[in-house]
Amino acid sequence: MANQPSDATIGSLETVHTFDDGPMPTGVSVSAAGRIFVNYPKWGDEVPFTVAELRDGVAVPFPDQAWNSPAGDDDAKAFVSVQSIVVDPADRLWVLDTGSPLFQPTRPGGPKLVCVDLSSDTVVQTIVFEPDVALPTTYLNDVRFDLRRDVAFITDSSDQGPNGIIVVDLAAGTAWRRLHDHPSTKAEQPPAFLPVVEGAPFLERPADGPAKPVLMGADGIAIGADGDRLYYCPLASRHWYSVSAGALADRSVGDAEVAATVVDEGDKGGVSDGLETDDQGRLYLTHGEHNAILRRLPDGTLETVVHDPRLLWPDTMSVAADGHLYVTANQLHRQAKYQGGTDRRQYPYSLFRVPIGAGPVRLV
Repeated sequence: MANQPSDATIGSLETVHTFDDGPMPTGVSVSAAGRIFVNYPKWGDEVPFTVAELRDGVAVPFPDQAWNSPAGDDDAKAFVSVQSIVVDPADRLWVLDTGSPLFQPTRPGGPKLVCVDLSSDTVVQTIVFEPDVALPTTYLNDVRFDLRRDVAFITDSSDQGPNGIIVVDLAAGTAWRRLHDHPSTKAEQPPAFLPVVEGAPFLERPADGPAKPVLMGADGIAIGADGDRLYYCPLASRHWYSVSAGALADRSVGDAEVAATVVDEGDKGGVSDGLETDDQGRLYLTHGEHNAILRRLPDGTLETVVHDPRLLWPDTMSVAADGHLYVTANQLHRQAKYQGGTDRRQYPYSLFRVPIGAGPVRLV
């Protein structure tokens, strides 16, 4: 008898937390002590707090409700709409604030990077991005750290303007754009690229107009275990890329010289909303089209870490000191904007983890 297609699960996916009501989460990060943080961007759900810690199975505002109660979209002293939270190698939590609820144009004071000292749960640094760094069209998506160079790297995934990588000097509190509008940071469009999720093309489908391609650019980001290369990928692309992290961080290196270090890392097989690395030099890719997470080994081999129907749009990943890879699954593709105006998301959203036998990259 001929072989039959199989939807069998691969890997060991463990539920860490279910979000049984409230807004959809995107980011997750885990501290060295095992504290788990999540965030909820303001995409249309009611969001009482945009950053939270999971404590005894309950999401509570972090570091407090005041920081989650902005006076406006330009409030530099409160979180406006957070897309990503990341614990750095020094075990500090950094909060990446888009300043862009509902993907609206940013206003000075809104887009920022905020550091919270986890020993005291207090904000110790706020880096507000200048208008020539966080453009009115900018959507700050995800961030990675190299504390040897004392820099952070951020993707601008805007679907309305130029994409690129933002480099932040953490000591000086300054930032600059790299790979601005570079082809590697841009979305691919049909017919060259047409993702399919749950059997349907992944397109923006307004209730009262024609379908449009998803145009989110540079999204997933990860830094190599040796800190040499920074990896990134547009959301709307099956290709991923790397660039010299040293060239990005050195302001004396010209933009053309930086661009010359970009490498097309090839076809990764599907849409990836998140990238991550571990201390063994392996790279992880979420696959929204396949309910899966893949891993590239140092020799270039791709393998499946986990495939499970519960991974309905795996979004952000976090490698933790406990030897697990954490990932949110938030049904992003079922939002009304992709479903002809009908919200098809169903509770719960989930936070999972899978054992990987490795720890996080710590460039310090």
